[in-house]
Amino acid sequence: MPSFGTDREIVQTALDWLQQGHRLALVTVARTWGSSPRPAGSLMLMREDGIHTGSVSGGCVEEDLVARYTRRELAATFPTVVDYGVDRQQAARFGLPCGGRLELVLEQLDNPAQLRLLLDKINKQELVARRVCLTTGEISLHSANAAEDFSYEPGALSKVFGPRWQMLLIGAGHLSQYLAQMALLLDYQIIVCDPRIEYRAAWLGSEIGKATQFVSDMPDDAVRAYACHPRSVVIALTHDPKLDDLALLDALSANTFYVGAIGSQQNNRLRRERLAQLGLTPAELARLHAPVGLPIGSHTPPEIAVSILAEITALRNPQPQTQPRVADTQPSQLA
Repeated sequence: MPSFGTDREIVQTALDWLQQGHRLALVTVARTWGSSPRPAGSLMLMREDGIHTGSVSGGCVEEDLVARYTRRELAATFPTVVDYGVDRQQAARFGLPCGGRLELVLEQLDNPAQLRLLLDKINKQELVARRVCLTTGEISLHSANAAEDFSYEPGALSKVFGPRWQMLLIGAGHLSQYLAQMALLLDYQIIVCDPRIEYRAAWLGSEIGKATQFVSDMPDDAVRAYACHPRSVVIALTHDPKLDDLALLDALSANTFYVGAIGSQQNNRLRRERLAQLGLTPAELARLHAPVGLPIGSHTPPEIAVSILAEITALRNPQPQTQPRVADTQPSQLA
């Protein structure tokens, strides 16, 4: 299976390095104060020869951390907690924003069997919480749900691995492959729906098809089965009203986080008219992002995929004083 997603890559790399005989440590951002380059739950992996992957800051903390680890200066026993940026001088030294502070938890990894089990659950698209007892170093795996993410409390750290967001793509065309590939890097669970037989073989035979779930249901059935919850995204990409409109009708009236549709301004104006005739309210229609994605002048499938994921990411991570997008300013999208 292809390696997609930062957390999965960290686990896979840790397993590979252990099997090669390296001594290595996993670093988790446990807590932050003030401005911080990386959120709590971010991971970094480092080994005794200084090679590392992942990140916990903008770069300077990693450099110091790896140097101290290779010199065995961090702790006699693990897990251990390390602070960076506890005062203005140290924050400036490590390039942290003014007032920024990181609290990191370091673990010595030495159990390839447990990493293999965690990786197997991630590859099966399961949500699993990895819990670390900071007193004993004991690690345990537990079933998790999409509402859980990361927790840090006295004596324990827990991080959820696996896809907590689902993306349902209606249509198995060229654009869907680019969008699925990029979304997998952001840890989405990807479900591709296309009842057309001629698209099925090409998708299932592709490399990206091996990392996604393909269903041949009718689009409205797929929406009801996979995308009626607040962590779901539905994007209609077929240009065929018989397929796209079915999905949009159910998605816009459900508890779906984001609903988008590809197409030109004119096609989407006609789409909204059809959906209104089918009974959608003005408030439901206002939830439709069509033309889909941020208006960045995108024309090629990879560019459109970037614009779509950029818009969804912006909505998932709202920033203060961010102006809402104008819905109908995206140029023609392969229409």
